[in-house]
Amino acid sequence: MKFTTYLHSLEDSNPSIIRQGEDVIQGLSKEFKSLPAKYFYDDHGSELFEQICELPEYYPTRTEAWILQQYANEIAQITGNCELVELGSGSSTKTLFLLEAYQKITDRCKYIPIDVSGGILKSTVVKLQEKYPTLSIEGLIGTYEQALAKLESTPVASRMIFFLGSSLGNFNPEECEVFLSQISRTLQPGDYFLLGVDLQKPKEILEPAYNDSRGVTAAFNLNILSHLNWRFQGNFDLNLFAHQAIYNQADAEIEMYLRCQKSHWVSLEILDLNVFFPEGESILTEISRKFDLESLQKQLQEQSLKTVKIWTDPKRWFGLILCQTSNIHVDPA
Repeated sequence: MKFTTYLHSLEDSNPSIIRQGEDVIQGLSKEFKSLPAKYFYDDHGSELFEQICELPEYYPTRTEAWILQQYANEIAQITGNCELVELGSGSSTKTLFLLEAYQKITDRCKYIPIDVSGGILKSTVVKLQEKYPTLSIEGLIGTYEQALAKLESTPVASRMIFFLGSSLGNFNPEECEVFLSQISRTLQPGDYFLLGVDLQKPKEILEPAYNDSRGVTAAFNLNILSHLNWRFQGNFDLNLFAHQAIYNQADAEIEMYLRCQKSHWVSLEILDLNVFFPEGESILTEISRKFDLESLQKQLQEQSLKTVKIWTDPKRWFGLILCQTSNIHVDPA
């Protein structure tokens, strides 16, 4: 049996461009400027991130892939047949280990990949449908929040939402609580949540992963400005900014910045926004928090997500946590 692939955009069909850019206005108007990391991921940004995942310095992708390769069959056996929903699917490269495992236990597997980049999502689902002709795929183009809000009830006995790549680390503590609460409220009792997280380790390992020798991470960081130029008719000069990534030991997080090299003004015409950048000022573009497994399990438990099992690599650099929802959902205070 061959299934049809569906792609749906969750974006407002007639959005206000100003409303779309309110987070940019807010971020660039603060004393300490910042930009939402979601603006990394236009089609070119998504392609650059895929290149980052192949870099020798960038251990998270290959380490998580090793864990999935070793334990995907065990994960499928624990959960049984369930609808698979992936947040931030990208090229779905690591997901192949899970799809292979679930194809072994059912011939009616359904996969719902979700990504903000329509280009990479369309390319990915076409390749997956060719590789797995009996796999039912429904791609959703949009943010995590949009996708979780739009998920319909599944005809399958249960559902597993999975969030790989330690993308949870891109949320600050408050955003993390809101996100986990939404996951908990989206899932039904007995459903599953599979979470990949980067674990705490020395900065001598962490900092090179975000300052690669080929400059791909720098290009990825600077691309956020190109995306803003295109989306909001801006005039950011990428030559006037430099990539910087440092490990904040106190908060256990990598912080990625764009540092201004020369004082100048920038305008984003559609947003009617003019911003002055003095030499030496930085824009915070991303955080990547590193987790302690014991603390994270407690946080998940507070959101009615009970740990079923944890898998790590031999160095304990990365963790994969399988949770199952309980009957009680706790709203954040």
